[in-house]
Amino acid sequence: MKAMIFAAGLGTRLKPLTNHTPKALIQVGGIPMLQHVILKLKEAGFTELVVNIHHLGEQISDFLQANGNFGISIHISDERNELLDTGGGIKKAESFFNGNEPFLVHNVDILSNVNLTSFYNFHSNTSNDVSLLVSKRDTNRYLLFNSNNHLCGWINTMTGETKPQNFIYDKEKYHPYAFSGIQMVSPSIFRTMNDYPYNRFSITDFYLQHCKDLQIGCCVPADFRMIDIGKPETLACANQFLNEMESKV
Repeated sequence: MKAMIFAAGLGTRLKPLTNHTPKALIQVGGIPMLQHVILKLKEAGFTELVVNIHHLGEQISDFLQANGNFGISIHISDERNELLDTGGGIKKAESFFNGNEPFLVHNVDILSNVNLTSFYNFHSNTSNDVSLLVSKRDTNRYLLFNSNNHLCGWINTMTGETKPQNFIYDKEKYHPYAFSGIQMVSPSIFRTMNDYPYNRFSITDFYLQHCKDLQIGCCVPADFRMIDIGKPETLACANQFLNEMESKV
């Protein structure tokens, strides 16, 4: 089982902590964010990972080497010359995902109680090109799915902005969900992605532009809990979140 961890972010929301330390190595409960995600993936049965790097990326490479890649196969996708955003990051790592096996993509700053093995199996039992892990948590930005759980659009409820272009939101027709930063992707997306005229782009924008061409579904796990530790206010709450998760194991 293969996975990709997005660890190339600039960590601007966490400045000044990230002035001299990449966001992926900021500690939560005495352990770097990246290590939390790697160990969760390893426990779920993932044996091959690719980690993209940019800001202070050599620190991440050194950290992985110093820890023997935590006993699994870990490759580096080097974006130090140009930060490619989430879509460009996946596109650059295409050669790692050759074949037909789906792969998981996980933001480095997300902690959750999701069973990643179950999520992998969920996706494998669908015809989806992509399965997005979503929830009903409160936010200003929602992905919109139809009654078949197929992605159709996006809305910013604060501004009224919608995507894709000319999309009209009908609250009776679409179900709004918040994206978790965790997704399962089948290599079939590269057929469409390789025709995309950009190397640097958001994967969410790519999905919204091609949601009529690709089967992009969602998974809404019961009792799902997550925390985005890429923000100062949530980083401060992360230790309590970890303690709560551990107490329920």
